[in-house]
Amino acid sequence: MPPDTPRPLRADAARNVEKIVRAARDVYAEQGPEAPLDEIARRAGVGIATLFRRFPDKAALLRAVLDQQFTQDVLPVIDRALVDEDARRGLTTVIEAALTSAADEHHVLTAARNAGVFTAETSARFFDALDPLVVRGQRDGVIRADLVPDDVQRVMGMLVSVLWTMDPAEGGWRRYVALVLDGLSPAAASPLPNPAPPLLRRQQA
Repeated sequence: MPPDTPRPLRADAARNVEKIVRAARDVYAEQGPEAPLDEIARRAGVGIATLFRRFPDKAALLRAVLDQQFTQDVLPVIDRALVDEDARRGLTTVIEAALTSAADEHHVLTAARNAGVFTAETSARFFDALDPLVVRGQRDGVIRADLVPDDVQRVMGMLVSVLWTMDPAEGGWRRYVALVLDGLSPAAASPLPNPAPPLLRRQQA
């Protein structure tokens, strides 16, 4: 077999990974953050041994679920926002898309939080993609100039935390997105007190 020819086992493995991740999203949505892994395996049509071969623990599976969620639900919105001539409108659509995705799959987020999955690394793709949009908005004068990257991360963290205080399906979180976006506007901005303190990073073992 030529070295560039994909091996069937690799294709099967990729299909199994996709089926497991998709099943995990469905099962968490239906059964909540404590959904058992054996039910995810059953829904995916694989054995529990296959699930653990692809994902050695629950945290690894949840990281894959979050990655798929971001790639499918949020990244396309970021790509469109980056070419939107109105950077503030683009930023608004990205924040709303991220919160919509989080609200739709809040059981996944709860499970990920309980499993200690959230780190600077897991959110880096989102904030790395968001940064050029914020910078362009500041250059265009539609986003306050004193906003720094750590501010954006904290703001998103606060918005996500709103989901723990209400029924995400009711959409009440949109009220707080509107309040935050008003605060990012330079129109009525008052000077921010103190420089932004650095984010506390999780210490690596």
